[in-house]
Amino acid sequence: MKLIKEAFDLILPRTCSVCGGTPDADGKLPYDVPEDFHICFNCLSSIIPQPADKRFFLCLSEPYEGDPHPGLALYMPFAYRGFFEEAVPRAKFRSHPEIAEFMGQLLGSFMAKDGIKADLAVPVPLSHGRLKERGYNQADLIAGQAAAAAGIPYAADVLVRTRETMRQTEITDDAQRSLNMKGAFSCSSVYDIGGLNILLIDDVATTGNTLHEAACALFDAGAANVSCAAVCGNRAVLNAEAF
Repeated sequence: MKLIKEAFDLILPRTCSVCGGTPDADGKLPYDVPEDFHICFNCLSSIIPQPADKRFFLCLSEPYEGDPHPGLALYMPFAYRGFFEEAVPRAKFRSHPEIAEFMGQLLGSFMAKDGIKADLAVPVPLSHGRLKERGYNQADLIAGQAAAAAGIPYAADVLVRTRETMRQTEITDDAQRSLNMKGAFSCSSVYDIGGLNILLIDDVATTGNTLHEAACALFDAGAANVSCAAVCGNRAVLNAEAF
């Protein structure tokens, strides 16, 4: 099997999964990365975590009066720049699930270091149409890897999308972004999450409206507490990410 793999590497040389360059940083990562994930030193060096005291936020970037869960917390160890500006769009739109899995390992390793705990981790679900279009839910791949790295039980299908929504980056007004996600999620009747502490995971967070609305559905289903985590985000510039 090793000889066959080496032969394929000669015929089809490996490239960095993110930028397409020479993957000269393979073997330099402290993770058991997906076999088909490769990375160059340039991309690796642009993975820069936020300082430890700047990884926690209120989920909503624009809190509003009357929010039923005003203290909803968001853990986000990276800013949406460097590696992530290239990696996130490739994972979401260019059929690179291995990048999503790697980002999940990154997130999980930092969750473990920072003591993030929960009874159950769940991902933000995709709509049926977008799942069919992409072939996978990148949040599911990220959340599964992150939960495993942090030692948290995981279930992929606790939350479901109840309707199609516009892409959040197509909307510039904060109030409209919130309305776009209103009632977009519900909990599956298969699961009883009553009394559990849930960690809700997505790839990117900017305004936090998607995570907030998904968290509301978990609270409505009886969760004792919900906290959120995202790999990266940008709280300074709206629509900075390819969402």
